[in-house]
Amino acid sequence: MFPVFLLVLYTLASASQIPFQNPGSATSTVESGWNNLASAKDANFTGHLIFDTTNSLLHRWPNTRYRNGTSLPFRTIVIHFLNICRPHDRLWLHSHRHTAIPRPRRQLPPPTVPEWTATDPEHAFNFCRDSSIVNNSISGCWQLTLVTTRPLSVLYFDGSSAAKMGDGPLDAQDLLIFGKIDPGRARDARARINGLCAWGREFGIDGYVRMQVNFEVMLCGFSNGVELLSADYLAAWLKGIKPPALSGAMQASFPGRPNTYPSFQALELRRFETILSGSWHNRYPGETRIHLDLTRLISFYDTSLAPSLIAQREGKERWDHRLLGISAADMAAVNSRLRAMLVSDIDIGSGVDWKTLFHVVVDRYADRLETLAYLLNTTTPANLRQRTRTIQTHLRVILTPYLHYSARPHSIGGSNGTDHAWALPVWHACTTTHTAHIHRNPTLHSQLTDSERVLLDALDGTNKEICRVVVRMWTAGVYGGLDAFISGNENRLTSTLVRILGEWRTDAHALMAWLDWSVWVKCRPMCSPEEMCYLPTYPYFGILDPARRDDERWKRPQPRCIRRFEPYSEL
Repeated sequence: MFPVFLLVLYTLASASQIPFQNPGSATSTVESGWNNLASAKDANFTGHLIFDTTNSLLHRWPNTRYRNGTSLPFRTIVIHFLNICRPHDRLWLHSHRHTAIPRPRRQLPPPTVPEWTATDPEHAFNFCRDSSIVNNSISGCWQLTLVTTRPLSVLYFDGSSAAKMGDGPLDAQDLLIFGKIDPGRARDARARINGLCAWGREFGIDGYVRMQVNFEVMLCGFSNGVELLSADYLAAWLKGIKPPALSGAMQASFPGRPNTYPSFQALELRRFETILSGSWHNRYPGETRIHLDLTRLISFYDTSLAPSLIAQREGKERWDHRLLGISAADMAAVNSRLRAMLVSDIDIGSGVDWKTLFHVVVDRYADRLETLAYLLNTTTPANLRQRTRTIQTHLRVILTPYLHYSARPHSIGGSNGTDHAWALPVWHACTTTHTAHIHRNPTLHSQLTDSERVLLDALDGTNKEICRVVVRMWTAGVYGGLDAFISGNENRLTSTLVRILGEWRTDAHALMAWLDWSVWVKCRPMCSPEEMCYLPTYPYFGILDPARRDDERWKRPQPRCIRRFEPYSEL
């Protein structure tokens, strides 16, 4: 459920009409907290972080950028409309070495222990190596293709939660199964998957969704909910190699890499194709074969649930936010809410389509704020008055659905530009339009789960700050005589225009930095057809030289172009 704007042009006719009744003007009263356009959000407000992490769930790009997960969406259902006669079919692929002579596919048994499966074959094939690391021949490997026979109930860890790193990506998993964060167990993958499956057994959890270079599903069992569709013995591109084979001169960037090692080029090719397959899910709609139940979402940014993390985040950039330092009491509260959500089989919730509602807001403002930033930093046209009027028009365009005809100051010439009372209804309307139907409907509001109330507060708080800044910038332009629809002093001094432009830049930069949407993180200039835009991705930067893990390029990933073909770029 989400709001639909119906733009109606009325033509007066002789026929009698029954008009819509106004459900109550959102601008009739100014509530507490709506009286000062200069008042920014509290420093400890985390709603914008909840908004962004929720909007980024199952998107590879933002979860590669910020590896440390902070959300736990539950009862995830895996559904894929593979064909019309099997509406719940879903393909997974898992490649593994098999030391015996290949047997007919009908005789190959499925795994008997929890295993990692890939959602894309390119990711699975990355583990396809020669059946033996002793001989010098390249033979093949088994690839099992599985199909679901029912929707599966799984738990999703956001961030780069499959990255075997001890500085944050595994925090939520370790707290869940080990009771503490232990960086020394970062590579203890078997204990982690066994522990998670044992923990989730009482709740009927079939597996866990994680991500690194691409998405994976850690399946806890293969006898219920999935069946073997095929077992194919594929030709391997690479014989099994030990990590020491990738040391020394092999790490030199192209074109200095030696060509004497027969499998190295195949290794680079497979790395790139794995990254490429993951990039298909970089941005909205992300990994669509997995559906999230946001009515049962837990966010560690929820300050009412985990207040001890407020102090742990203080003074740190978002890259460094993690769960280390959460109090025992807060973790107990998280576990209690988690268990309560998992034991309930009742279809709860309001029915609000939060994923769509969040994306509507991002769609509405991402491009326009990016365009605003461009206009504020360009020197074209050279005429300052013309340039500032263009920016003012852009601000008015953003606010057009909320600008009532009465939204204008009583006086421009005699005002010092500090009277914003006339613009407060615009701010209120801009903020509340997307969620007013939820607040005004008592039945709908009463059906919200605790998780949905957190999402609603995050959406309202994020929208309120966006609208506050844009309305504040627009009113400055009105008082500067720059608005084409509100007459004023159009002969402002150049110094006044310079001041307004400077204030605009400050406000816009602060807003976009506060929102920190990954949709603005892109390669500039755009990559050529022989390249793709890439964010440093685990595990490749760790394999080549673990000592480089402290490099800022890995700690704070920035986009850059890498080659699609030989010679491949250094990752």
